[in-house]
Order: sequence, then structure tokens, then C-alpha cells
Amino acid sequence: MPAFTLYGGRGSSNTDRVRLTLAEGGFTDYDLVLLNLPEGEQKSKEHKARHPWGKIPAVTFADGFTLYESRAICKYLAVKYSFPLLPPASDIEATALFDQAQSVETLYFAEPAGRIGFEKFAKKFMGLPADDGVVSEALKSVEVFFDVAEGILSKQECMAGKEFSLMDIYYIPLIQRLFACGYGDVVVSRKAVSAWWNRCMARPAIQRMLAADKEAAAGR
Repeated sequence: MPAFTLYGGRGSSNTDRVRLTLAEGGFTDYDLVLLNLPEGEQKSKEHKARHPWGKIPAVTFADGFTLYESRAICKYLAVKYSFPLLPPASDIEATALFDQAQSVETLYFAEPAGRIGFEKFAKKFMGLPADDGVVSEALKSVEVFFDVAEGILSKQECMAGKEFSLMDIYYIPLIQRLFACGYGDVVVSRKAVSAWWNRCMARPAIQRMLAADKEAAAGR
């Protein structure tokens, strides 16, 4: 019996954040259930028992333990299965820097990048026009974020310090979404940010997951 079930959605950056964490941890003992988002399966009574807001992802374990919100899931899995993606608890300075970096990613990057993804990616599949004003304002915030990140990454290899961690994984799905929406220049035009991104994309586990997703998409 699989260790747990991950409920997510195809094309969901939040689901991919968890899948990338599992890929980096080399963990395959789980079931992936893809909900039909256009049909509203995430809003069903059954799924709201897992995630009260009717969102994805969520995980459920055989003993009944359930957890939702992608970053909380990633951190829990990394601790539970000892993935080398978090600073040791004994290093309180490194842990504090990780927490600081997580706040930065959530508040200064994910919020505006998520708005761009919704307007230019999600709305396309919903048959709705993008609000270019929203995109323009969000893009300004993303540009400012990467201007600051350029300075940070010119002094350290990864988003939370010297070592690749969950913090770097947290960025990957939404940056991929920016590329898909035609805004990859915000990354490649900045030397240190571009080098960091190339290091992330060159990681074998990430390459394997992306190749598998590409193959699955081609077979649909």
C-alpha cells in the first residue's frame, strides 16, 4: 500500500511544487490522484474534507493524517522522509535564513507571479480574456523582485544560502509558468538569476520529472 495519496491537478504549479520535492527526495511510494479542475472536482464535498478551501494540493496518509497547502506539505515530507532539502534543526541561524527566504518567496514573488500565471495561463483554459492591467502591474513587481534577487544570488549559490533546498524548489513551478507565458526574459536577462535557474534545471531529478511530464503530455 502506498505511503500516502497526493491529490492535485494537471498543470498546477502548487501540485508540481510537491512533486518536485518528492522527485528530489527520490520518493516514489505514493499515489497521485489528478482532480478534474475544470469540472470543479476540487470543490466537491469529498475533497473539501481534505482541503476546506477546495484547493489543491492535499495529502492523506493511511492513518488518516491529512495536510494541505503545498509549502507545508513539502516541508512535512522533507522532515518525515529525511530528504536533504532543509537545514539541520540544530543550526538555528540557517533555519532562520530559510524561514526568511520562505517569507520573501511567498510575499514578494509568488503573489505577483501567481497573478500573471492566472491571467495569462489559467484564464486561457477558462476561455476568459486576460486583464492586461493586472499583468502589467504584477510584472513590475516581478521585475523588482528579480532585481533584488540578482544581488542576493551574486553572493550565494541558492535562494536560502549555499545549498540547494526546498526554497529553490518553491520557485521552480511559477518560474516555468512565467516562461510559458512569454516572460522568461525576467530570468535570463539577469546573470546571477539565470545561472541559478540553469543550475536548478540541470538537476537530474528535476530533468527526469520534466521529461516524464513532457512524455505524458505528448501521449494525451
